[in-house]
Amino acid sequence: MIFSPEKLMIRDQRMKPFIDARELWGFINTTPATKEKVREVIAKSLDKNRLTLAETAILINASDPELIEEIKQGARTLKEKVYGQRIVLFAPLYIGNLCTNNCAYCGFKASNKKITRVTLDHDDLISQVKALEDSGQKRLILVFGEHPKYDAKFIADSVRTVYSVKSGNGEIRRVNINAAPMEIDGFRIIKDARIGTYQIFQETYHQETYAKVHLGGQKRNYDWRLTGLDRAQEAGIDDIGIGALFGLYDWRFEVLGLVRHTNHFEAVYNVGPHTISFPRIQYASELNLDKSHLVSDEEFTRLVAILRLAVPYTGLILTARETAAIRDEIMQFGVSQIDGGTNIEMGGYSKRKENEEQDIDLEQFQINDNRSLNEIMDDLIEHKYIPSFCTACYRLGRTGEHFMEFSVPGFIKRFCQPNALMTLVEYLEDYAPEDTKVKGYQLVREKLDEIEDETFKARLTDKISMIKEGKRDLYF
Repeated sequence: MIFSPEKLMIRDQRMKPFIDARELWGFINTTPATKEKVREVIAKSLDKNRLTLAETAILINASDPELIEEIKQGARTLKEKVYGQRIVLFAPLYIGNLCTNNCAYCGFKASNKKITRVTLDHDDLISQVKALEDSGQKRLILVFGEHPKYDAKFIADSVRTVYSVKSGNGEIRRVNINAAPMEIDGFRIIKDARIGTYQIFQETYHQETYAKVHLGGQKRNYDWRLTGLDRAQEAGIDDIGIGALFGLYDWRFEVLGLVRHTNHFEAVYNVGPHTISFPRIQYASELNLDKSHLVSDEEFTRLVAILRLAVPYTGLILTARETAAIRDEIMQFGVSQIDGGTNIEMGGYSKRKENEEQDIDLEQFQINDNRSLNEIMDDLIEHKYIPSFCTACYRLGRTGEHFMEFSVPGFIKRFCQPNALMTLVEYLEDYAPEDTKVKGYQLVREKLDEIEDETFKARLTDKISMIKEGKRDLYF
């Protein structure tokens, strides 16, 4: 009897589990990757069409080095078509590391007695935000352990505090959240604080593995976590981020799990996730894992390229878990957001010196790119990327389903690249040392010269002149 994964497909319903391991493995095990099929799938993606599970499995199963290189080249081309050369920058800010969960891969696990437990108070939080603003940051993601102390009101109050802090020309214009799943009423409270994206990573979509690595706490409930962002959608949060922690289970399965999660949101809520994250396992205090599924650099590069082709309009986030060298390579294959100047020690932004050796017993996991924000800005500029702190879409209501209306026709490149240039000019004026400023303005001139619409170029040039004269927060 021929196996048919389509017959196993679970019907998508609001707030109901939607992952069937047999379905995902069925696609992986029964989908051949011929040259013709792989090239057809790449061509479909380059027409800016999201891929099906079966089509994604074709790319996953491609093992010929020539085809793998074609997949990577396709991802490079697609990124340029959709996103241009911009890279959005943000910084993570850890608010509290109290946690009731026991996750085998996490330094913050409840059983870890080495870790110092800290929750930033009001004054501590203001101090951290000022330090971040003084370096040039405009976008933050606040990270919370899973603990009764960090309820919806606590998270909302933290967000409001962050938005209230101003230091010179510095301000935080977008606050994203990485925290535990909530009830619908809790998500509504957080939404009212004007958050950006709410991230919940499933960690692994393989339920048996999930049970092995989550040994206690509410996070042990696979279905509660899987449907967490459904509840966020029901509460009106239409800007959501998903992710898997690569290294817990077979990377091929996790890639299909992320695509299946995307399918679910589009089927039920008519909008996919705003971002997908794909962190790899890194060393953490008291790490205790089966290492048979760790992802090699070669596999990591492939899976990022495959994800880019599978979900053309979803932002891909690459974090400082990876080394600078790996990040430089992976950014070519479709990454649209990275963190910069990252410090995940509790209270670390205001007290740690740049390049100081980290104490892993104070942090959730090991960071491998310790460059300052300006070092990363400088590197991006040298590679002709446009560093972006843009938040225009969120202020103009271009989120959720509305965001898809703008992004699908290719407006991301038309609007986001000019807006990125304006935020770059802000950074050059307010924070950059002279050598970065010189290189940065050279890049700005080059990108202006590429604009063919003379009327639009004149409008953008006028706005850049206004920024140089002291105006801030201008955008299309």
